[in-house]
Amino acid sequence: MKKIVAYIKDAYNELVHKVSWPSSKELAGSTIIVMIASIIIALIVFGMDSAFEWIVVPLVEKRIRSKNILSQKLKKPI
Repeated sequence: MKKIVAYIKDAYNELVHKVSWPSSKELAGSTIIVMIASIIIALIVFGMDSAFEWIVVPLVEKRIRSKNILSQKLKKPI
């Protein structure tokens, strides 16, 4: 138990006295940078998803149509 208490005290001491915390201005600047980067990444993912849909959906629809035509031909009596 003494080791746990010593660990918590050391961790607190380090956080209070040794860690250099950013100022409010630095923190606001970093927040804006993260928000802009998140928006850019979201736009890139959206673009990739849209391109994938633009390529794949017509292929799948074409395959479905061809299978429907084939199944209709098989149902007709020869």
